[in-house]
Amino acid sequence: MELGLFIAICGAALAVFLAGIGSAIGVGLTGQAANGVLSEDPEKFGSMLLLVALPGTQGVYGFLAGFLVIIKLGLLGAEVVSLNVLQGWQILGSCLPIAFSGLVSAIHQGRVCTAGVGVAAKQPAAAMRALVYAAVVEFYAVLGLVATIFLLQGIKL
Repeated sequence: MELGLFIAICGAALAVFLAGIGSAIGVGLTGQAANGVLSEDPEKFGSMLLLVALPGTQGVYGFLAGFLVIIKLGLLGAEVVSLNVLQGWQILGSCLPIAFSGLVSAIHQGRVCTAGVGVAAKQPAAAMRALVYAAVVEFYAVLGLVATIFLLQGIKL
């Protein structure tokens, strides 16, 4: 395998793994809190589900970025693109916005959603308001994904 191709694949892997790790942590934090609420009031499952699922979106964004790299490299087709080392580093660098914004924002979104679980447990009518705060954190992951997409589109192979 060419070194440039290897570096590019590492970029895709970083996008998937780091954003996925952040989502797993964020969902885990919120899920623990939601399970505590559900043990006392199972009727709140619907409002808890939204709060638990939201930090998982960053993992999806990282997966999408990794998939875009795989397509760009032709790894799903019959002919893999030939890259030099500089192009490999460009692709890896293009993956970093979603890799790191996904990692960090998912963890912090999990914390915001965990606080939202507490709000929804005491005042069910305020559950959607808590979701709005979590969506503000989501915005930065979306920016990371958009930056990654734009950067990938700018690389000529």
